[in-house]
Amino acid sequence: MISDMRRHRGVGRDTDEFTGFVHETAARLHRTALLMTADHHLAEDLVQATYARLYANWRRVRRADNPVGYAMATLTNVHLSHRRLRRSGEIPVSETAETSFHHESPDTALDVLAALRELSPIDRTILVLRYWEDRSVTQTAGALGISESAVRTRSKRAAERLRVRLVDHQPLS
Repeated sequence: MISDMRRHRGVGRDTDEFTGFVHETAARLHRTALLMTADHHLAEDLVQATYARLYANWRRVRRADNPVGYAMATLTNVHLSHRRLRRSGEIPVSETAETSFHHESPDTALDVLAALRELSPIDRTILVLRYWEDRSVTQTAGALGISESAVRTRSKRAAERLRVRLVDHQPLS
């Protein structure tokens, strides 16, 4: 009887739609979170927290013009909230490279993640939003609550530090 009531109110349909959305977006959200944090375990935690928020507001999310964009904005906010709170005291026991970068060797992926770890969290987040998520300077500044000139300056300097770190890297042909 309860399941009939839920179906009547659309709860079952909402859950099915949300489950499909998770299957479609999980890999992308995880890659973005991994690039923002350079920590596999933290990236998983951020994605889980993002999906919890999305599920709680699923009816609003599914009506949004761009539900994936909504999810990415939520992930960014979860990441920034985590950084502000600094409440995570967990330290991974071992580093793993479980992600796969398209058409790149595992060594390349490890080199990129290592180079990203050397950047400050804000610089890493700016680079991910600007170049991985392809957001504009204005969108990135708005998401992070900083000025557009700060986004331009920090992204230029961070990208240069990455270039120097990856100078010996030879892309696959």
